[in-house]
Amino acid sequence: MLRFTTAGESHGPALISILEGMVAGLPLVAADVDADLARRQQGYGRGRRMKIESDHVEFLSGVRAGETLGSPIAMMIQNRDWKNWQEIMDPAPRTGDAEQKRVVTRPRPGHVDLSGMLKYDRDDARDVLERASARETTARVAAGAICRRFLREFDITLGSHVVHLGGVDAKRPNHFPKNLNAVADAGDLRTLDPEAYDEMRAHRCGQGRRQHAWRNRRGDLRWCSCRPGLARFVGS
Repeated sequence: MLRFTTAGESHGPALISILEGMVAGLPLVAADVDADLARRQQGYGRGRRMKIESDHVEFLSGVRAGETLGSPIAMMIQNRDWKNWQEIMDPAPRTGDAEQKRVVTRPRPGHVDLSGMLKYDRDDARDVLERASARETTARVAAGAICRRFLREFDITLGSHVVHLGGVDAKRPNHFPKNLNAVADAGDLRTLDPEAYDEMRAHRCGQGRRQHAWRNRRGDLRWCSCRPGLARFVGS
């Protein structure tokens, strides 16, 4: 059974991803993971953090000579922005003014700040939001990239595209491209419908930040060459 766990804070030194259960002998190099890490940083609405980070995975365990060993695969992705946060995010005990820097005492609506502060009895929401951050998804993508690499051994591919955004529906093509992700990634909204793209871009993107139109979106995930019997319907 495959399972993964992640660790690390948004502005800490690095993110850690650990994938357990992967078979031995799977050809795997850092470029297999880096390709999906780069895809994660694409698209409309990327924040300033995306301009700071240039993600690259480093295998800490579970991979040797370009192949998996069957043991847990530990990966590290450095946070380049750490250099600007060392004083605030230093794990050592703090004294003086540094303790008051970047303190967050007002929970943000729509975030996990308040529930995390209550659950873990924290006065500073930064202790919560540094973990419950979009940056954490980098470690999830790293684990998923290895699973994607495993599926390639069976000629199984998966791709996705946006079919609805802010009240605008995109038409699905009669024939999907062979490399769905490459075509979808070519546009910053990842839709395959040029007319819908123009409407989304012209009328919805500017309003989205003000009217939360981004919350009203849907995607379509497609698998190709998925063989029957690969998955199972019993057990955990």
